[in-house]
Amino acid sequence: MSAIGPVLVVTMIDDPTADLVIGELHDRGVPVVRLDSGDFPATLSFAATLTPQGLEGTLSTPTRTADLSHVRSLYYRRPSGFTFTHLDEQDARFAVTQARYGLGGVLASLPGCLYVNHPHRIGDAEFKPSGLAAAARCGFRVPPTLVTSDPVAARSFVGDHGPVLYKPLSTPLYRIDGVSCTVEVGEVTADQIDERVAGTAHLFQQRVDKVADVRVTVIGRQVFSVRIDSGLLDWRTDYDRLTYTVVEPPPGAVDALHRYLDHFRLVFGAFDFAVDRAGTWWFLECNPSGQWAWMEPETGLPMVAAMADLLEREIV
Repeated sequence: MSAIGPVLVVTMIDDPTADLVIGELHDRGVPVVRLDSGDFPATLSFAATLTPQGLEGTLSTPTRTADLSHVRSLYYRRPSGFTFTHLDEQDARFAVTQARYGLGGVLASLPGCLYVNHPHRIGDAEFKPSGLAAAARCGFRVPPTLVTSDPVAARSFVGDHGPVLYKPLSTPLYRIDGVSCTVEVGEVTADQIDERVAGTAHLFQQRVDKVADVRVTVIGRQVFSVRIDSGLLDWRTDYDRLTYTVVEPPPGAVDALHRYLDHFRLVFGAFDFAVDRAGTWWFLECNPSGQWAWMEPETGLPMVAAMADLLEREIV
């Protein structure tokens, strides 16, 4: 692979984190091609040929062209979905599928490319039960957890492990009065659980009697650990109440973090922990596409530079 190949950044139009990383790469003279899957096919085109050495060809945006055989790294953030609004429903459904498996398959198969992270590996790691099971195997403390569609099992779990939190297994948006909202983490009691639990899958987890949270961002081999004090059940609901302190992970935690990422074949992860009154760190989740850049100005940690280092690869 050529050292002068570009970095591909695959993300939506409005992504301040990607903007910071792209700015750092530009300052270093590293070529960058930014694209969003939502741009295809209106302003994004590609042609890829299979050869014995892998895929060859080009990908073009209105301002850049990338040689697919010389992409040094691909930073996969949060691209928008494919849309074909000019087509009727049936044709649009067909076109979206072809785009996903065509362009998506090409972007996932670039020879010699470092993925941060590979979109298929992101998909694997976004299943919460898989992540919790991997965390336990890697040596993290994980709160007692139940994933179920059985109301009887749910009530029994709450009775045995209360206080218990309900957590969505994913984060789809609801629109309420035209405003996008997410389903928040919340405490549940046994008398709140009824037959509606049987309607789909639910995750219940024993509430940690926490005094703080910790966000650990792993970028390649670098680990950035920040304690977050808020007094909130879920600190993500009110960023104005947060205070930040750089901390050291407890003994063995760094090795466990890398074991977890290696399990899913990731090179980046945003880990969340709850810290109890005894100082024990309890694993909550790892987001393979998590946000992190807002913490740099709050802490002085060189996280943007670390991500640029990883993507640049400094091949000689």
